Amino acid sequence: MKISPKNLLKKQYDVVVVGGGHAGCEACLAAARMGVSTLLVTSRISDIAKMPCNPAIGGLAKSHLVYELDALGGEMGINADATALQSKTLNRSRGPAVWATRCQCAKAEYSARMQYVILEQSNLDVLEDSASDILTECQQTVLTNEHDANTTQHIVGLKTAGGLTIYCAALVITAGTALNGRVWIGKSCEESAGDGRPAANPLSDALKRLGFDIIRLKTGTPPRLRADSCDYSKCTRHDGEIPRPLFHVEHSGPRLVGIPKSPPLFHVEHSGSDHGMPELPCWMTHTTEKTHEIIRNNLSVSALYGGAIEGTGVRYCPSIEDKIVRFKDAKQHHVILEPEDKGGTIIYPNGLSCSLPVEVQAEMVHSIPGLENAEFLAPAYAIEYDGIDSRQLKHSLESKNVDFLFMAGQVNGTTGYEEAAAQGIMAGINAALCVRNKPPLILSRQDAYIGVMIDDLVTKGTDEPYRMFTSRAERRLILRQDNARYRLISAAEQAGIVPMEVIEHRKEELNLIEHFASIEKSKASQDEKYKTLSDEIKNEIDVMRHYAPYIEQEKKAADRAKIDECIKIPKWLDYDKCLAVRFESREKLKKHRPETLAQASRIPGVNPADVAVMAVIIKRGKV
Repeated sequence: MKISPKNLLKKQYDVVVVGGGHAGCEACLAAARMGVSTLLVTSRISDIAKMPCNPAIGGLAKSHLVYELDALGGEMGINADATALQSKTLNRSRGPAVWATRCQCAKAEYSARMQYVILEQSNLDVLEDSASDILTECQQTVLTNEHDANTTQHIVGLKTAGGLTIYCAALVITAGTALNGRVWIGKSCEESAGDGRPAANPLSDALKRLGFDIIRLKTGTPPRLRADSCDYSKCTRHDGEIPRPLFHVEHSGPRLVGIPKSPPLFHVEHSGSDHGMPELPCWMTHTTEKTHEIIRNNLSVSALYGGAIEGTGVRYCPSIEDKIVRFKDAKQHHVILEPEDKGGTIIYPNGLSCSLPVEVQAEMVHSIPGLENAEFLAPAYAIEYDGIDSRQLKHSLESKNVDFLFMAGQVNGTTGYEEAAAQGIMAGINAALCVRNKPPLILSRQDAYIGVMIDDLVTKGTDEPYRMFTSRAERRLILRQDNARYRLISAAEQAGIVPMEVIEHRKEELNLIEHFASIEKSKASQDEKYKTLSDEIKNEIDVMRHYAPYIEQEKKAADRAKIDECIKIPKWLDYDKCLAVRFESREKLKKHRPETLAQASRIPGVNPADVAVMAVIIKRGKV
């Protein structure tokens, strides 16, 4: 792969990806690994895969997304394993359906390794520039069973701030928090995408011109502290697991074909014990009554509560101001001191995200046990930015308004690196499939957390930054993180990123698991082959055997739910003529344009009777 000088850049690509965040990284790598010519346009190469908030990957439900994108041939899991400072499995006291891997990464090394992988990837060029406009053309298509033509827009290319015009067959927008990004510290505001990255205002204007409904969202980050200025004797130590749990359990197996190996610094052994990164602890402390008093007395100068910020914040990852206002009776809130760098010099105080003035931030931090003398390396800030109404997208993440335009990441209303990366790989895969005139890869919510997330976004939309939870999935018991590489075998084959030798190896493992899970444990233990199985496969067998009746019940429920997912809503269906469908439902259906009966049933305001009528009409073949 080349860093392309402007005078040497090709003028035509199959796929162009705009934005080098976590969604953009997965999108451009997926498309390039599928063999199509790909260009990544990013404002600064040094900002690729930056972690502007907590440098951690995984956690509750989020880890399921990482395991799934890894099963499809994504890079995030491998990158996290290679740069982890500590890793652990959460929720061990509960059932395996909600177990979650979380690793604290070395921030600089995480970005550096991902940049290395992107710069070494074949079929992928990188341009250091920013997109300023999206180029489209109009075309007419004849609707099935009708004489009328439908005029649609389709992607031609884009223009850049540097004055270039680049043509492409498909475009993926992964703008993160850059669209009209505004960073707030108290009443002070500057245009920025956060963490020193530039805002992308013209691109937001371009999306508005293309007919996208724009929403305003908000997130934030806590201050950064000098590690040696903290008093850990007043804190509780939290260590990771040894050996470290891995996201990419195939480290010892065959490497993905055509994908560059990691540099020596980032080598990961399958045991998770030797990858060049030190094992560092986290520390837990808490806020005090004094902390809460300081915050309450200064809410008027907070950007969030002083009226400056319009965007909707993350309800499930609230700022410290939110916590004090919403949980008035709480005497304290946890603060986790997490390392950001392998040298252990920078601390991320998880739980202290805020938009207070710097002097108030200092007073607040110094009221917390262990942080009385903490020195700031960077202040906390809030950031608000533009996103789109994700109901304007298909399940492939392609726009309903503009053909061959795909959107992924925070621009779709999500929050979190994992949610962004999972969308990114799906957008990159589908953009490449689109270019090849192949059907898109759609993951059902019955088969994957990625499917749950995308279905939620494009069917229901969101009025706040969307975060993944296990409670959002109806089939938690069969959508475990540990079986992701087996349940997504078919999807991985369709995407074509994971080589067939790896796919065949997974199939062999799955056959072993199903065989041993189906026979009595006493008989299995007598089989010599059982003793040679890996710990991961033994765990799969134990889970399948222990929860067998419940897993079978879940599979049957999933199969029933898929029936409606297979019934496509034809383009000839005119909702205005479906008079047996309630008026409110017709209006909702016209607005959201669901692709299947299952999607229609999940639109708020559309009831089962309406869906039943539509099923009859579709089966009949006319209104």
